[in-house]
Amino acid sequence: MLFLKDLQGFLLKNFSELEISFSEIFSYTACRQLSQMIFAIIFFHGSEYILAVGIHGRQNVTLKSLLISKNYLLAMILSFLEYFLEVLVCPNLKEYWWVSHIGLAMVVVGEIVRKLAIITAGRSFTHLIKVYHEDHHKLVTHGVYRFVRHPGYNGFLVWAVGTQIMLCNPISTVAFAIVVWHFFAERIPYEEYFLRQFFGHEYEEYARRVPSGVPFVK
Repeated sequence: MLFLKDLQGFLLKNFSELEISFSEIFSYTACRQLSQMIFAIIFFHGSEYILAVGIHGRQNVTLKSLLISKNYLLAMILSFLEYFLEVLVCPNLKEYWWVSHIGLAMVVVGEIVRKLAIITAGRSFTHLIKVYHEDHHKLVTHGVYRFVRHPGYNGFLVWAVGTQIMLCNPISTVAFAIVVWHFFAERIPYEEYFLRQFFGHEYEEYARRVPSGVPFVK
């Protein structure tokens, strides 16, 4: 009986300390970072869909314009799991506010660059790669396209990695950077094959002058 009372007292004490720890963490740090993350996700995907509808018309837009795939959902779920695990195991890792603020700044910059790319390109911007040339499909080289050939990809890369830096998720930061970079490293040559077919020498000259916008991808 004495052993059981001691065990009960030990568990209650530790549970109480754990409850206080949880309260401190989730009352400020996690609430702030998670609320920023949730808002960033909702705004990114919601604005993508709204812009697509506004530019191409509701009848020409599907839910694919939300850009939410199974792989994307899995990546985000894993990033949240990492966040909660690290909050439990090493909560101090989430207190590097200068790191979190850098991530927040990247999220904002990435969002702005991508949306500028969509608005500037107008009807020439599509979420699916065009394999057939259409009359309204023009080569856009002004605005943000003066600085990078694929500002939409550049913006998404900065945004995606920024979300994980904002959460102070070291593992997901590296994973997101590698996976998103690899996706665009394969997508850009495929897309530019058709752009060269559509615009010929004009695109060749443009590609020589302007970088892709994705590091190490020519």
